[in-house]
Amino acid sequence: MIFNRDISWLGFNERVLQEASMPEVPLMERIKFLAIFSSNLDEFFRVRFPAVTTLSSLSSKLRKRTIPPINKYLAKEVKSIVDKQLQSLGNILNAQLLPALEEKGIMLYYNQPLNEQHKPAIKEIFLTDILSFIQPIYINKDFTANFIPVNDQPYFIVTIHDDPKNIFKQVVVNIPTDNLSRFFKLPAIDGKNYIIFIDDIIRENMDYLFPGFSINAISSFKISRDAELVFEEVLGNDIIEEIEKKIEKRKQGKPSRLLIEKDMPPSVQLYLKSIFKVKDEELFEGGRYHNLKDLISLPVTGEEFYYPQQQPLPYLQINHYNELFDLVKQKDRMLHFPYHNFNPMLCFFNHAAIDPEVRSIHVTLYRIAPESHIANALISAAKNGKKVVVFMELKARFDEENNIKWTKRMKSAGIVIINNIQNLKVHSKIALVQKDDSAYAIIGTGNFNEKTARLYTDHALLTSNPDITEDLKNLFSCLQGKDCKNQLKNLTPKEILISQVNMLSEFEKSIKNQISIARKGEPALIRMKMNNLEDYGIIQLLYKASRAGVKVKLMIRGICCLIPGKKYSEQIEVKRIVDRYLEHSRIFIFGGGDNKKTYIGSADLMTRNLFYRIEVATPVLTPELQNEMEDYFELQWNDNVKAVSLDKTQALHYAVPDNDSVKLISQNAIYDYLQQKIS
Repeated sequence: MIFNRDISWLGFNERVLQEASMPEVPLMERIKFLAIFSSNLDEFFRVRFPAVTTLSSLSSKLRKRTIPPINKYLAKEVKSIVDKQLQSLGNILNAQLLPALEEKGIMLYYNQPLNEQHKPAIKEIFLTDILSFIQPIYINKDFTANFIPVNDQPYFIVTIHDDPKNIFKQVVVNIPTDNLSRFFKLPAIDGKNYIIFIDDIIRENMDYLFPGFSINAISSFKISRDAELVFEEVLGNDIIEEIEKKIEKRKQGKPSRLLIEKDMPPSVQLYLKSIFKVKDEELFEGGRYHNLKDLISLPVTGEEFYYPQQQPLPYLQINHYNELFDLVKQKDRMLHFPYHNFNPMLCFFNHAAIDPEVRSIHVTLYRIAPESHIANALISAAKNGKKVVVFMELKARFDEENNIKWTKRMKSAGIVIINNIQNLKVHSKIALVQKDDSAYAIIGTGNFNEKTARLYTDHALLTSNPDITEDLKNLFSCLQGKDCKNQLKNLTPKEILISQVNMLSEFEKSIKNQISIARKGEPALIRMKMNNLEDYGIIQLLYKASRAGVKVKLMIRGICCLIPGKKYSEQIEVKRIVDRYLEHSRIFIFGGGDNKKTYIGSADLMTRNLFYRIEVATPVLTPELQNEMEDYFELQWNDNVKAVSLDKTQALHYAVPDNDSVKLISQNAIYDYLQQKIS
């Protein structure tokens, strides 16, 4: 028995929304969590909800063959959960966040009458800044052929009336948030600063768009579209052209959600449903304003509104281009982001680009920064005459355009680009620098991306271990081959774990080893931290471990299909942390004491990662770093403020500390722990 993955993911997003309701969290950070919840939900409807509705409509026979079996009411269950969460969002915003802003002298107009003193300024903004971007489109027989709503872009539908002719017309009016700011500041009144949505500026001045007509109703709406790209797998350069075509088609994907203003007239609702061919389960009622993800850009400044700045720790100070490689040659080094400064990662590539002893650089890139320092370093290396080989994964969802841009730039600089393996994504986070007499590697849990490294928790092992570097050399050779999938079968890595090769078998072996230990009556322990746990085989094996008496601790940020706390899973606990940084790292620790085996890597334990991607995990071989990773995990496990436990119904439970217990916020504690290790 396992949980449905989509219901589980909605539970994660609920935890994000909970953070927006926490009074102890700085006010703009609470608003940011509400915005993240909204953004996450939009992505769910672009990527997952189309699959939910499709699965719900399968025949009974087919639904019973899925794992877990699909309830024919799954789409309705999802709709019910989302409706409740949206209701909760409205309550948090209206009853907590907006009053808290007002207490600080900041007034955000939100579904309320406008102050007469502001109307001249609002008209001026409309006429000078906004009007030129407004494009009313009348709904007529050619409407659906000429108008395709932009995915997740807010619009108005306006009912206008020509009094002399007694003719009613429907008009769609865009809200140009793709061209302009969502928010505008207004003059202060009585010492209070006012902010207004662009939506309300347009509503207030809608008469300018329809001279000679009266306006009967104005309602907001937006369409979410299926944005999942399905590729006809082709080889060579054709993949770029295919993906560019698919990106364009994504903009015209089948509607997966029609989100409407709650007070939209029923006749207009039916009209929109008919026009866009939306089913009942795809119609959702929201508030007056859509795309609350834009609240993340609310123009509010001041240190009191945000978390105190946490300066990245200056681990591995590098002054000379060869110094980093010398430090790694001395012993393995582990970086923990965003607690550690990202500079050593940049130095790894920057220094390799100019080091005269470096012969080649190999790296896999999945998501890189729009203005990537690492990509520029690779270009410099190629121009310096070094062999540079980059596997650029063009099928990284929503990063396709950025990755295509960098593919073209790097290829023109002489870099060898590999960017397609049929029916596989390369999701590993690996880099290899070959010098005259030695090799140096990075194996990480997160992307080579200096931007997200400030926001996501990740780990990166820097090593010159010859077995690990040889394993990576062989893997890169395989990635460059014409028949990579078959060549993978011939790999025999000494240390690293590779999906498609030995990752699943080694993880299963490690779990079974703990089962054997438990059956001997000895303490047995499995600790895992990841984004998602979904693979049916792994879950069944963890259930088996629980029945044998193995203590299983799982830190799962998002999807968790395993059910803890049942008769067959009493020894399994599942926790989830949401805090200022997005938990993104993957850690696997089997056993305890001096006999523990520790891995970090790019893979979640999902079927897609284990069977349809190339992922890499590395053992942590030095006792010092093994203990460091264990301490890191246990600090998170003992979090009694930001961690919640999941029960057998997927309900979230906060810790209830004793009166004498000290509050432990793990992200703060980890920063302090790493700071002490440096000093």
